Amino acid sequence: MQKLNKKQVEGHKNYPEKVLQFGEGNFLRAFVDWQIDVLNKTTDFNGSVVVVQPLGSGMVKMLNEQDGLYTLYLQGMKDGKAVKEHTLIDAVSRGLDLFTQYDQFVELAKNPELRFIFSNTTEAGIAYDETDRLEDQPQKSYPGKLTAFLYHRFQVFQGDAKKGFIIIPCELIDRNGEKLKKIVLQYAAQWNLGEEFVQWLNEANTFCCSLVDRIVPGFPRDTIGEMTEELGYKDDLVVVGEQFHLWVIEGPQWIKEEFPTHLAGLNTLFVDDLTPYRTRKVRILNGAHTAMTPVSYLYGLDTVAEAVDHPVVGPFIKELIFDEIIPTLDLPVEELNYFAHAVLERFMNPFINHFLMSISLNSMSKYKTRDLPSLVEFINRKKELPEKLVFSLAALISFYKGKRGAEDIQLSDDKEILDLFREQWGAFDGTVESVRALVSTILGYEKNWEMDLNAFPGLTDAVTNYLFEIETKGMQMAVEAVLKEKVQN
Repeated sequence: MQKLNKKQVEGHKNYPEKVLQFGEGNFLRAFVDWQIDVLNKTTDFNGSVVVVQPLGSGMVKMLNEQDGLYTLYLQGMKDGKAVKEHTLIDAVSRGLDLFTQYDQFVELAKNPELRFIFSNTTEAGIAYDETDRLEDQPQKSYPGKLTAFLYHRFQVFQGDAKKGFIIIPCELIDRNGEKLKKIVLQYAAQWNLGEEFVQWLNEANTFCCSLVDRIVPGFPRDTIGEMTEELGYKDDLVVVGEQFHLWVIEGPQWIKEEFPTHLAGLNTLFVDDLTPYRTRKVRILNGAHTAMTPVSYLYGLDTVAEAVDHPVVGPFIKELIFDEIIPTLDLPVEELNYFAHAVLERFMNPFINHFLMSISLNSMSKYKTRDLPSLVEFINRKKELPEKLVFSLAALISFYKGKRGAEDIQLSDDKEILDLFREQWGAFDGTVESVRALVSTILGYEKNWEMDLNAFPGLTDAVTNYLFEIETKGMQMAVEAVLKEKVQN
């Protein structure tokens, strides 16, 4: 069977190179490059992507062998139905290996049509390396590589303010654009690149913070055979993603004139402040994941989809989101409800097995960052305890006992936390008093919570009661009792 190449694409078009992209991995190809492909097909964007492989090993060679082409399968819930569809992405012009093609990378700075820079170099990618030098080919860090490229651009166009870039990092760290710009300016100072360059960086370039959201499992190793039969060609770069996508970009509205995602029906938002959207994602999507995990797993379930679709655990999760998390957020309730329904739809994706145990890693710190803010804000606003969030906290303490019936749970957390739970559960004798002592110690573990949770009126009693119910009656009866409490109230 023939390998994918541009000769197989009817009406193949060579677009001007408008985008420089650091990173050739699955996420960028299933998210950013897919959006640029949609823009080319539905608007007058008329631009292609030059993909830079920032590390010594990667997929640029395969990408060039396929003329920049690859197939994207989108699998998941769409308008309430399970949908699997594929499209050929024709937005990448070529790939560059910085370790063998650095001269071509520098030459790219001369292209007057180049306008956008995107990146996804992992969370550790936006970092400063003091050993980087301007003359390195290439620099070790992504910000170092970017600074060198920007300086070449500045020199080629003699500081022309119209030849700057719109720079949008997609790394999953808070305020990613600000952090990237700060390090670039740090290199500019370290390398003595001059005040005029610094002024050009600040005035001609727009660094945007962004928030990305799409689950991308990547290359479908288990099903590539049947996909190849379906496609009729060999594609070594098939990538699988879910249907849902969201890109929130904090930046000036004029960017939409050059990157018109709103005209293409894409779920990409240009906002003045992405903080509420980050909070929404962390509290609703990540918060629900963390809160549901100990409840669902101890109930006897193994995957997120099983939990959301369960006749008892499913309603528990939905009530936790709609009754306790959403009331603590400040975006319009219609928007929050829409996002929450989309999250639940994503949780039920039949094409992805998302195991609860994979979410359970470092659950104590996750509960602190994802769920505790909702719990505290609910108390502040409603002057009462959120039952489901409190119950999930009790379930978390039970989870750290390390047992699901006779089965051992492979707990994964900091040694100090695991030692603490081992000691506390070792002293448990089945009485309410020993449960209360255990709960008081865990809630008072300020190294994790950065506060003493026992200080919230009624919280210690509530967690104690729920944990005692879980330990004496089992998770199934305990969850049903919590749901009945709402009906009775």
